[in-house]
Amino acid sequence: MEIMDTGSKKIRMIFYRFTMLMISIIVMVHSLWSQDTLLTYCNPLNLDYVYCPIPDFTQQGRHRTTADPLIVPFQGKYFLFSTNQHGYWWSDDLARWNFIPRKFLLPRHRVYDELCAPAAFVLGDSLLLIGSTHNPDFPIWMSHHPTGDEWKIAIDSFPVGAWDPAFFADDDGKLYLYFGSSNFYPIYGCEIDRKTLKPRAEPEPLIRLNDSLHGWERFGEHNDNTFLRPFIEGSWMNKHLGYYYLQYAAPGTEFSGYADGVYVGLHPLGPFQYQDLNPFSYKPGGFARGAGHGATFCDYNQQWWHISTITIGVKNNFERRIGLWPAYFDPDGILYAETAFGDFPHYYNGKFTGWMLLNYQKPVTVSSTLGGYYPNFAVDEDIRTYWSAKSGKAGEWICTDLSDTCVVYAFQINYADQDVPFLGKTSGLYYQYRIWGSLNGKDWTMICDKSDNRTDVPHDYVALESPVELRYLKLENLHIPGGKFALSGLRIFGKANILPPTQVEYFTILRGHSEPRNAWLKWNRKDDATAYLIRFGLEPDKLYGSIMVFGENEYYFTGMDRNKTYYFTIQAFNEGGCGPQSQTVESSP
Repeated sequence: MEIMDTGSKKIRMIFYRFTMLMISIIVMVHSLWSQDTLLTYCNPLNLDYVYCPIPDFTQQGRHRTTADPLIVPFQGKYFLFSTNQHGYWWSDDLARWNFIPRKFLLPRHRVYDELCAPAAFVLGDSLLLIGSTHNPDFPIWMSHHPTGDEWKIAIDSFPVGAWDPAFFADDDGKLYLYFGSSNFYPIYGCEIDRKTLKPRAEPEPLIRLNDSLHGWERFGEHNDNTFLRPFIEGSWMNKHLGYYYLQYAAPGTEFSGYADGVYVGLHPLGPFQYQDLNPFSYKPGGFARGAGHGATFCDYNQQWWHISTITIGVKNNFERRIGLWPAYFDPDGILYAETAFGDFPHYYNGKFTGWMLLNYQKPVTVSSTLGGYYPNFAVDEDIRTYWSAKSGKAGEWICTDLSDTCVVYAFQINYADQDVPFLGKTSGLYYQYRIWGSLNGKDWTMICDKSDNRTDVPHDYVALESPVELRYLKLENLHIPGGKFALSGLRIFGKANILPPTQVEYFTILRGHSEPRNAWLKWNRKDDATAYLIRFGLEPDKLYGSIMVFGENEYYFTGMDRNKTYYFTIQAFNEGGCGPQSQTVESSP
């Protein structure tokens, strides 16, 4: 009887612990879900980007644009600067951004000088700022209260003609400048006097491209154009555990393979050694492509991030946006940015939500279509193509059919610039719309009402307060700032009631001896797959690079170093989730 009592107590204790564990899991899951509207984001970042202010760059159509971003933590907040925005943004949490309109120009400057590829840095209790210039006549600005737009000139004319400048304040009290944007000259660096903000010595060359060795540094959309040499630009410096990480962009901002590489040294001015795995920030596939010319920073929760340039390049080579990627230093000091599923919703701790794209190449119906801007361009996962209605009037609409009932967690509306009339920064722009959901295409329920919105949201991302089951989602236009109602991406995220794909079979890497910087990746197409995620790296357990491939069962990879062995895996994914990764495949030169 005593044994029976002891056994019963153990069973009751196990049951009690199991029950408490399940309650804890339910509470944790509910807590996570209740915060999702605040804790998730989706690239491209939803900022009120300026319309290109340069008439010569808008002859194929007026459009929004920016590039060359950096985020600087200062006074418990984050400050975001980027090219030619007629101002800057600040945020408490990286999620909600406030725009401060301002032109950092003096009477002697041309109207288009503005802040191209700006540099911002913190010295003591001051935030300092300068734009790119080939002439030593730009001022350095400073502010103790940038959220209040309080700026004054720290130095009237910075004596270094620095394009794509970056400043680094070391923890030993010394200040350094890095700069360069050229397909001939290298990245330069020099020490700057903290008090006078003048160079203490002549700038010296630090790093150059070596595209004969590094495949990703070659010019062109496919790293195959030989009529121009590649560009090295966009320098940035971080210090981590005593090592200095000098970052740079290549081969050109127009291309999907625009990426950031890094050299590592023990002194701010080198010598520097090429990090084994490069580029460390790379996103050639998916909806939002390109991850070059950026800046790496650590947030107030000790999470590292890399903010960088996303290319569009339709109406002009310099039509671009901004992307934000979680970044890490691994135990061996390797710096990398995690761009896998980088344009799907992520939490602000850097983790992927697991919400899958539900409407890739699914049926679309629309109110009207302008010329060859076909409806399915809104669901083809390519930011460079777009559908346009015939007008921008209220009542134009687009409806996407998910093909089956799904659980919708979030959506992203990416507006395209079709026949917009704007140049430069225009205040008072806003978008208004309604989102309707239906299970049968006949009975509709409003799931999002932005009819009172008065903010400029060109890449509006909405995480629903509660997930919704539906099959059809209809976006009804109420107001756009100007031009026609056009979308480069109406993207629906959540989960479908289907199994993820099984493991990809016959994953093969064909790497010829004549050109070991390139490889032809092939695999068996899976009927239940929406797309594929390829991971690569220099060690089987460090596959930090990634490429997303839609609608194909092959990829021509041109981003390898000539003399290195690479490792690859592939996994298929669909609306139900991600399948297992394949076995690792080795590819030697």
